[in-house]
Amino acid sequence: MTLLRDYADRLTQPALGDSHARYDEVVSPDGTLRTAWKGLAEIAVGLEDRDLRRVEEDIVRFLADDGVTYSRPGRAAEAWRLDPVPLVLDAASWAPLEVGLAQRAELLNAILVDLYGAQRLLSEGVLPPAVVLGHAGFTRVVARPSALDPRPLVLAATDLGRDAAGEWRVLADRAQAPSGIGYAMENRRVISRVMPELYREAGLHRIEPYFWALRSALIQSAQNEPADPRVVVLSPGTHSETAYDQAFIASTLGFPLVQGSDLVVRDGWVQMRVFGRLERVDVILRRVDAAWSDPLELRGDSQLGVAGLTEAVRRGRVRVVNGLGAGVLENPGLLPYMPAVCEALLGEPLRLPSVPTWWCGDPASLDHVLDRLLDPGPGGRLLVRSIDGPTTGLAGLDPAAVRERLLDEPHRYVGQERLPLSQAPTWRAGGAHSGEVEPRSVTLRTFTLRYGSAYRPLVGGLANVYEDDRPASSKDVWVLKGDPADPDQGLAEVLPMTAGRASTGTVPRILEDLFWFGRYAERAEDMLRLVLAGHALAEDFGSRPHSTGGASLAVMMQVVRRLGGAVHEDLDEEFRSLLLDEARPGSAAHALAGLREAAAGVRDQLSLDTWRAFGATDRATVILRGSRHSHQIGESAGRMLTGVLSLQGVTASMIRDAGWHMIGVGQHLERAVQVCHLLEETATVRRGIDVDRDVLNTVLVAAESSVTHRRRYRGYVRPGGVLELLLTDRDNPRSLLFGMSEVATHLAALPASTGSTRPERLVADLLAMLEEVDIATLVAIGGVSRPNLQAFLASFATQLTRLAEAVAELHHASGPAPRPLGSLDLVESLEGERA
Repeated sequence: MTLLRDYADRLTQPALGDSHARYDEVVSPDGTLRTAWKGLAEIAVGLEDRDLRRVEEDIVRFLADDGVTYSRPGRAAEAWRLDPVPLVLDAASWAPLEVGLAQRAELLNAILVDLYGAQRLLSEGVLPPAVVLGHAGFTRVVARPSALDPRPLVLAATDLGRDAAGEWRVLADRAQAPSGIGYAMENRRVISRVMPELYREAGLHRIEPYFWALRSALIQSAQNEPADPRVVVLSPGTHSETAYDQAFIASTLGFPLVQGSDLVVRDGWVQMRVFGRLERVDVILRRVDAAWSDPLELRGDSQLGVAGLTEAVRRGRVRVVNGLGAGVLENPGLLPYMPAVCEALLGEPLRLPSVPTWWCGDPASLDHVLDRLLDPGPGGRLLVRSIDGPTTGLAGLDPAAVRERLLDEPHRYVGQERLPLSQAPTWRAGGAHSGEVEPRSVTLRTFTLRYGSAYRPLVGGLANVYEDDRPASSKDVWVLKGDPADPDQGLAEVLPMTAGRASTGTVPRILEDLFWFGRYAERAEDMLRLVLAGHALAEDFGSRPHSTGGASLAVMMQVVRRLGGAVHEDLDEEFRSLLLDEARPGSAAHALAGLREAAAGVRDQLSLDTWRAFGATDRATVILRGSRHSHQIGESAGRMLTGVLSLQGVTASMIRDAGWHMIGVGQHLERAVQVCHLLEETATVRRGIDVDRDVLNTVLVAAESSVTHRRRYRGYVRPGGVLELLLTDRDNPRSLLFGMSEVATHLAALPASTGSTRPERLVADLLAMLEEVDIATLVAIGGVSRPNLQAFLASFATQLTRLAEAVAELHHASGPAPRPLGSLDLVESLEGERA
């Protein structure tokens, strides 16, 4: 029996005690498929467990290759989870929902205009003042008629759930910084690749045109009609919960992804820091909560916002999307009053009802909530939550503690009905050869955009699958077309956008991340090559420490420990640690983690192929963690190296802008550092002819120069030839001379370079050192060492450190780091002025 047939049979023949109070998204009560699924029956019903198992494996791989992550509050980033069975809606059932969503967005916009303007809703008693003024999202500094924005809401999200009868109910409105549309697009891209037959058969609305409309709407949002409006996406940074979503939107729309430190307010205008100049910003797509957006007038301890942003908004010199006060719309205390508000502002009935909610600031509602705490009744106990707290409410407290809080501050809480959310089939893998689809609760996040003069919902959305009352995975949302000829998203064409070429200036923070991207990539590559070379020696000579090969192995392990410290005496454990331990400075794992973090900071600047490279290293890591076999160390290190090397192909395809040049600076500077360390530990001491020959051969392998050396010197290994190849060869990409020449070229192309800056002078000195070096002098022996080589490498390494510091000071600095505007700072400032 196929999976969906089995699923339908279990629903129509429930076990004793099962509840029938849930609406199923696929199967009708009589066991037949719902209308939306009937057209897909031929393909969908034939799916077996092996099909969905294959699809699930593909989904995991594709999401990893695209680097899709989500960070729950207080936890490290996790892989995004996508269920292979989509949530499918037919055109007839979507149509009334679309109308209701458009009306709701229009209503939310009208509420914002009123609350921050005339406040008729408060003065006429439609809304109790306490439910608005007591909410943390009400931003008083923009509540004045002179600062009124007639279109404060450009993009809204609405969370929906079905009740037992299958009617959609609003669970929450998201207007502060609505997230998820990037995840919705990624879900669609993945599902269309892993189930192409079902996707083609469905005849559903594609999502891409909605992104074109979003880009057009943001450009059209610019005030004062500038000729070439600048739009940026303001992000809290790479540690944000939805960092991937933010970067996806910025990259897809072609707008810079910036952080608060990248922007500054001058003369009332928001400007973006670009080397040598400031460029005006006209529209900010805000992903920083309003309270953190301006340390000058909002939270003084914020380091995420832009000092003076609020004043720029009040002057009408920048459009913030959504407006700084939009967070008040996320107040669940508004839900009981939405029908009356809709009648008052729009003069029409509310089309989308909310989940039953009682604001406890109303005495009658408080009594109702308190009664339900003591006597839940057939509907179960209410969910009691703060009007501006977590959505999970006060679930961890007993009824007596909840009652005490309600009586202390009733206006700060609401009681909400727990909907018996609709269910949908969700894939759950079984043992090695089987799995099944099980019913799981789902909610739907929808998105609505102000496009032109009207609000237009996204035809589709993002579905969340719940386990134990928490979101556990997501589903793609398919809305089928009523007619195959219908335009996708109902958009026959997109409103005109500026055709001018936008400025591509790069902010200093991005250059810093790309510099470290280059350094960490090279650092990871060099350590992986050392692990491969060392592991090959260990397999042959690990048990023969007194042999020539054993002595060579000991020397190479000195190099490894110079770069990554010493942790384990057992060689296999040492190599495993170098590949797996991200907390070990100098290890390949540590470098890969740094590389990933640097890439995450500039995700909008990089190709998706970047994340496929990380996917390769991640899979190699998983395999190594699951295997204790020694041969797997070399196998996984090789696969990791392949992933890192593929990044060179990614960067080779980048446009030759300042960012690309900064990657080159970082890469070649780090390569020079690694060559110096490698030679210091291997070539500065004599150990005997045989050992020296083996060590130098391994050095050539680790420096990826063995083939060139064999062709040039016919396999005869001597210190002079190795040093010439790795120090002064103009054509060897691994030599210091080649690397410093590349650094000089890249530095000269950076916008802050003048030909006489400190980094350029230091590189010129390093090149002069290499031009003047005499290989014979470096090879000369003094006792058992080569003192001239030791002195040269130490001096060169010191200069490389100075060069890195100079590059950071000139090209990465963007002004002093932001400081909290606390009372102590103010006192110190005043005392300084008096002195």
